Amino acid sequence: MWNMKNNLNKVFLKYFLLFSIVILGLLWILEFGLFKAFYKEQKINDIKSIANKIEKIQMQNGFKDTLNYLALDKSVCIEIDNNEYYSLYDSTYFGKGCIKDISTTYQYKVDFIEKNKNKEIYTIRNQLFKNETVVYAIKLKDNNYAFINASIEPVDGTLLLLSKELLIITMLILILSFTLAYFISEHISNPIKQINQSAKKLATGNFNVEFNEDSKILEIEELSKTLNYTKNELSKIEEFRRDLMANISHDLKTPLTMIKANAEIAKDLHLNNKERQIEDMNTIISETDRLTILVNDILELSKMESIKDDLTKTEFDLINLIENIIRKYKVLQETEKYQFNFIHKEKEIIINADKKKLEQVIYNLINNAINYTGKDNLVTIKVTTTNNILVEIKDTGKGIKESELPYIWEKYYKNEKKHKRNLIGTGLGLNIVKNILEQHQYKYGVNSKVGKGTTFYFIIPEEK
Repeated sequence: MWNMKNNLNKVFLKYFLLFSIVILGLLWILEFGLFKAFYKEQKINDIKSIANKIEKIQMQNGFKDTLNYLALDKSVCIEIDNNEYYSLYDSTYFGKGCIKDISTTYQYKVDFIEKNKNKEIYTIRNQLFKNETVVYAIKLKDNNYAFINASIEPVDGTLLLLSKELLIITMLILILSFTLAYFISEHISNPIKQINQSAKKLATGNFNVEFNEDSKILEIEELSKTLNYTKNELSKIEEFRRDLMANISHDLKTPLTMIKANAEIAKDLHLNNKERQIEDMNTIISETDRLTILVNDILELSKMESIKDDLTKTEFDLINLIENIIRKYKVLQETEKYQFNFIHKEKEIIINADKKKLEQVIYNLINNAINYTGKDNLVTIKVTTTNNILVEIKDTGKGIKESELPYIWEKYYKNEKKHKRNLIGTGLGLNIVKNILEQHQYKYGVNSKVGKGTTFYFIIPEEK
């Protein structure tokens, strides 16, 4: 048996043949099932029409010539009798509708004449031709009677001709179905086969494949466009994956190397120097904290991407939250001479949000500003209120090119794709910021000018 499941050509052939068989079946049913009924209805209408004409022109001049014409034209037999069953006229046409059997003739004529009927239709079996015949009897003037006979079974020659024609039509339709199924399936299946072959290459990681979008079939064209878009997105994801692995490896390797180096120095070189050992231990603790931050950021990002964890909203003071975050950078202010300029007019701004997550947003944005600010080591945090609350965090660094702005929210995205060891935090901060702000449904964005610095912002809508 053919496997119709995966072969498009065979599927088209199957459905075209099924369609053709249904159409041909209906044609054969119409011929051999309904044709006789149509024929019978038509013959009855013919003899009724002749009967009406006979009533109008009965016994006028040329009456017999008119009857002969009507009999030949409609293939019927016409007989005019008087009330004594004497035949006054017989049409010259003699066909299967003509009843010449005396016993049969006597029965329907006696019934009609003796019961003094005006009109009556009789359906009888013609014993001469063994066919079904209809007789339409009408009463004329002067006690005369007309009997119009017609066979209501189609002529054998007509049926034979129709059968031959239908057989030819059947063969033509089947051949046409095969031909159309082949060409249509080729027209549709070839582009799909090409798409399938390219998709298989794409599945192996080959992102150089192209899906032909020049198709006359709208659905195939849209499918090709979708697959090309998918290919481009997968290519970006693969590139990001490689960058992510390289960056995480770099961020893990550097602190691990420093931890190991300082531990060995503390053990071998500074064994008797407690002051230097303390410095080594502080370095080890600092790098361990860096590793902890990196692991926590990865876990946090994984959690947010795998399931959207619910927000725990509470009311708290935004100004107080930012001030507490800035205090955490006291060491940087003392050792690295970083400056934090917090600009706000209101002493207190109460908002309803997830405090822990919003703290992480502000913390990550400040870390980002610290890593990329200019030589003045200045980071500005500004909160303004109009109808909404606008929070801005600005650095004075080299800025970001406009073409790169849409990508900075990606994990580990770096300007000019050059990885830099962050002074604070990890390269995952902005992606975490994006996820948290989208959870809160806060608008956010970035403004940057090359050589003049970058400002990240988010908007807390006014509570209604």
